[in-house]
Amino acid sequence: MPVRIRITAGKVIAEAELNESPTAKAILNALPIEGQANRWGDEIFFEIPVKLEEAPDARQEMAVGELAYWPVGAAFCIFFGRTPVSRNEKPRAYSNVNPIGTLAGDAKVLRTVRDGEAVRLERV
Repeated sequence: MPVRIRITAGKVIAEAELNESPTAKAILNALPIEGQANRWGDEIFFEIPVKLEEAPDARQEMAVGELAYWPVGAAFCIFFGRTPVSRNEKPRAYSNVNPIGTLAGDAKVLRTVRDGEAVRLERV
C-alpha cells in the first residue's frame, strides 16, 4: 500500500505518496531525513543516506510533481518543471533516476525554495 510523506522545504510544506518500489521502501525506512536543497532548474535535489543502484524502471523523462532517487548522487529529487536538459516543457533528469512517488497538490509551489534551504522528509 502506498505511504504518504511530508516534505518541508524552506517555507513550503507538501505531502507526497511513495510508490511500492524497493527504492521507495528503502527511503521510507531511512526517514526522517534532513538535507539542504540544491536547485537545478525546476528540480530540487539533495543527498540522502541511502545508497542504491539504478532500478529496472529508471528513466530521465519525468512528470511535473514526480519524486525520484538519483543513484549517481545518492539524492532525493523533486521535479516541478523544466530542468536545464529538458527537451520540452516536461522535467528531465540529468541521468536516469528511480521513480519513487508523486507530490499531492501543485508542485510549482516549490519554485520559492532556494539553494541551501533546509529540506526535511518524514512520514505523515
